[in-house]
Amino acid sequence: MGTDVWVGTWRPHRARGPIAAMYSSPGPKYALPGNTGYTQHDPSTYRAPAYSIASRHIMHVHDCSPGPGYLVPPHMTMRGKDGIPAYSLYGRPKDIEAFKTPGPGTYSPERSGKSAYYSAPMYSMAARTKGLSSDQSPGPAAYMLPSMLGPRVVNKISAPNYSLIGRSKTGGFHQDLQKTPGPGTYRVVDPGVYKFRPPHYSMTARTFLPGDNTRKPGPGAHSPEKVVINKRQAPNFSFGIRHSDYLAPLIVNVED
Repeated sequence: MGTDVWVGTWRPHRARGPIAAMYSSPGPKYALPGNTGYTQHDPSTYRAPAYSIASRHIMHVHDCSPGPGYLVPPHMTMRGKDGIPAYSLYGRPKDIEAFKTPGPGTYSPERSGKSAYYSAPMYSMAARTKGLSSDQSPGPAAYMLPSMLGPRVVNKISAPNYSLIGRSKTGGFHQDLQKTPGPGTYRVVDPGVYKFRPPHYSMTARTFLPGDNTRKPGPGAHSPEKVVINKRQAPNFSFGIRHSDYLAPLIVNVED
């Protein structure tokens, strides 16, 4: 106890528990993001651009300099080539030939063919294929054209068709002449069924405009002389019934 160092009235000793001075953060319960680096940076502070330092590349050769093998020509100075200008002699180039425009006789319009003239279609006959024996192509007799009779013609307008059946001997007209229909039995077919139907119009009842059926006053029903709303008039007073608190009420004989 006598060897301990005192700081004023306080003697340093080991802390009984964790204190704030032992942590770099505000306290042991807080974990604020750092302000350095790119990952988990504090969003409330400005972040400077970050650069990464990569590893050093492997050197394939130990010496990358030109070395003593680099020889500068003696006539080359820092300001350029030293000495008088030198010229070299080359072969004489050939003259450029001018473009020869074709004349009228160069063209052959008669040989242009389909590109300039209308021509009939041309077909070529190729050799017979090897699979002709196993070919199942139908012949000319295999096709069936639609009939031109009856109501089921594809691209034609068909007239009305009637069928005739045999006469029945049982219950027929020749057995009982009373069953023979008269002229009024047949119903005339409307021509619009098998011909072009003309436009039809219908006649409806006459319509009337909606009116007011109430009674209107005539010229004699009005009294313009009684209208005072647009004229000046003297004040009007009315006499009412006199009321008095001392007025005796009406006494009516009451039977005992």
